[in-house]
Amino acid sequence: MKSFGGNVLFLDRADINTDEIIPAKYLTEITKEALGPHLLEDLCLEGFMPGKSTQDKQVVITRANFGCGSSREHAPWALEANGIHVVIAASFARIFRQNMFNCGLLAIELPENRIAGLFETFAAHPTLLTMDLEGSAFTLEAAGRQERFLFDIAPFDRALVEVGGWVEYADQHY
Repeated sequence: MKSFGGNVLFLDRADINTDEIIPAKYLTEITKEALGPHLLEDLCLEGFMPGKSTQDKQVVITRANFGCGSSREHAPWALEANGIHVVIAASFARIFRQNMFNCGLLAIELPENRIAGLFETFAAHPTLLTMDLEGSAFTLEAAGRQERFLFDIAPFDRALVEVGGWVEYADQHY
């Protein structure tokens, strides 16, 4: 099973699309690893530096409609190639969300007011996320403050995450 915790990257914007996650010009790459250096390189966000801001980050917390745009699997692959296995957002584009689970990655939805609270409390500090997948909870820790959050995950999506994705699931069940 993948590791589902680590340092958090806060992206304070809604509607981050798949072209911003991985630019279309890299879709000819034939390995996930080749996508890695290009993660979020076209994202325009104050204070964000492509290539530098993502270093040593394993979790993304962002606003609503993350992964909108085209339905390519390359966007979750680019996250995975950089060791980012968890994205927490107010909402996801439907196909992107399912592609995350199909790749064995976690797409956690929290209400917008809860996401706003995460930004207010934690975004200004280096933040660490610890995952309790079995308990459907995660803990954020920063600047001497620690807070636990519950989330919902459908049983089938949980099964995909637990085995590493759709291919591994199919290998075990079919």
